[in-house]
Amino acid sequence: MQKAPKPAKAPKAVKTPKKSAGQLQPVFTPYQPGKDEEYMSEGMRAHFAAILNAWKMELMQEVDRTVHHMQDEAANFPDPVDRASQEEEFSIELRARDRERKLIKKIDEALQRIEDNDYGWCESCGVEIGLRRLEARPTATQCIDCKTLAEIKEKQTGT
Repeated sequence: MQKAPKPAKAPKAVKTPKKSAGQLQPVFTPYQPGKDEEYMSEGMRAHFAAILNAWKMELMQEVDRTVHHMQDEAANFPDPVDRASQEEEFSIELRARDRERKLIKKIDEALQRIEDNDYGWCESCGVEIGLRRLEARPTATQCIDCKTLAEIKEKQTGT
């Protein structure tokens, strides 16, 4: 009789978010693969799903804070300079939330790739992206070599 596999452990993740290049990103304990553990095993997928879900939750909370802040702070200042200052502040917040909305979309796509068992593999060449690269950028879709090459091409073509 064959033993049932042990359930995947979720990471000892997500304590407090850290700001990385203007984006919130959860702090977590790096994944330590077991001896002879296959790349993108169930445990690894659970680890990255927990990181991505925590990151998404933090971003969604930030959206809620912005909405409440804008509702609470919205005032019709008689002074045009005060009004302009408030509008500029709201504009900056909305641009940040727009970037985060796009990031949430990438997180959802990464979570879908985890479900489809496609997560962790380079979409360009098919090799492993690597645990540490994925922990640094959980939404990565390319290995470091393909990403570097794409950036060089982008620089040369100016697109």
